Amino acid sequence: MAFEGLSEKLGNVFRKLKNRGKLTESDIKSVMREVRLALLAADVNYAVAKDFTAKVSERAVGTEVMESLQPAQQVIKIVNEELTLLMGEKNDRIRFANKGPTVVMLCGLQGAGKTTHCAKLALFFKNMGKRPLLVACDIYRPAAILQLQVMGEKAGIPVFTMPEGTRPPDIAKAALAHAKEHGNDMVFLDTAGRLHIDDALMQELEDIKATVEPNEILLTIDAMTGQDAVNVAKSFDERLSIDGTILTKTDGDTRGGAALSVKYVTGKPIKFMGTGEKIGDLEPFHPDRMASRILGMGDVLTLIEKAEKAFDEKKAAELEEKFRQNSFDMNDFLDSLDQMKSMGPLDDVVKMIPGMKVPKNADLHVDERQIARTEALILSMTPQERERPDIINPSRKRRIAAGSGMKVEDVNRLLNSFSQMKTMMKKYGGGVKNPARRKKKRK
Repeated sequence: MAFEGLSEKLGNVFRKLKNRGKLTESDIKSVMREVRLALLAADVNYAVAKDFTAKVSERAVGTEVMESLQPAQQVIKIVNEELTLLMGEKNDRIRFANKGPTVVMLCGLQGAGKTTHCAKLALFFKNMGKRPLLVACDIYRPAAILQLQVMGEKAGIPVFTMPEGTRPPDIAKAALAHAKEHGNDMVFLDTAGRLHIDDALMQELEDIKATVEPNEILLTIDAMTGQDAVNVAKSFDERLSIDGTILTKTDGDTRGGAALSVKYVTGKPIKFMGTGEKIGDLEPFHPDRMASRILGMGDVLTLIEKAEKAFDEKKAAELEEKFRQNSFDMNDFLDSLDQMKSMGPLDDVVKMIPGMKVPKNADLHVDERQIARTEALILSMTPQERERPDIINPSRKRRIAAGSGMKVEDVNRLLNSFSQMKTMMKKYGGGVKNPARRKKKRK
């Protein structure tokens, strides 16, 4: 995941800081040097790293730190606040048109994930109740139109195309007219990219902009390109005056310096980030949440949002009722595992929990294969055994183990874990209150 290396290095710096008790100006100078080196190692632009550490140092030698009972925590708090400011302070949203369809134009270099994220972005707004239209304006890259059509089909979003030889500005203009006629309230333009910036590419993008006057121009930036991303962002902004960026491939093994540099250099916010290969793997970029993740403080709000998207509301209510009545069985356990998996890679989910520090290359990780094994064991049970695990005797255990390709010990382990969970439910179940019921009672 993005920033993993930076997060680990900063964690080491601050661990040393906590052991020093009271801090001197010399201590802070030494710490800021290590922070600057950590930022540079993460491919943060040199000017950005230098300015950032200067601002933190200026605040850190003030009375709020030097006279504090817990100076190390105050320094970390300042770093957190300055990181948030560096990345944009708040989530900047898409500006919608006052009248007619909102036009969003995506641009960027070839290979940055522009076509994929055009579809991801359209799906994001479709899930918010919008009626998007995808438009294939990349007429040069082989299979670009087909790729957009495949992505559009996955997302259930129509794709507008025109015959070969039609100029991209004319495609964009015709697509806007089509959207008005067919009730599409958002239009996403997938434009052409190049392996490097050239005048022909920029001129075409300028022509599209002049023809349809998009409400938003978003630049897709590959998070794995490091400092090069800053130069790309600067060039596109000078020619097109972009409104923001989408940081792609943040799930890769990347240093993540692009995110910390782009806003500083261009003044334009990161609005979204691609978090995986699936079409739904797109999140609004929240600088405060990202700063917390970098500093190992977790990200509770994103975790809650992921859970809300992943969990079926009706099933969640049923599980809550069963939890309170202590009638939770293996079928319910299977359902909850299925919904938990839909929240995304569990290693990433764990890192959003405050206090859960999972160092890079550490043995501590969530083994998703164990979930698959648990599912195999439950699916090898009969319907009656799932409803009443207490009837599972030694001969049944042997059959379940054989059916799932596991050992009897694995069956015993599952049953013991389930029994402990039931005991906890019995102990605390009566204390679980249903907020919806409380509201009804007040009326």
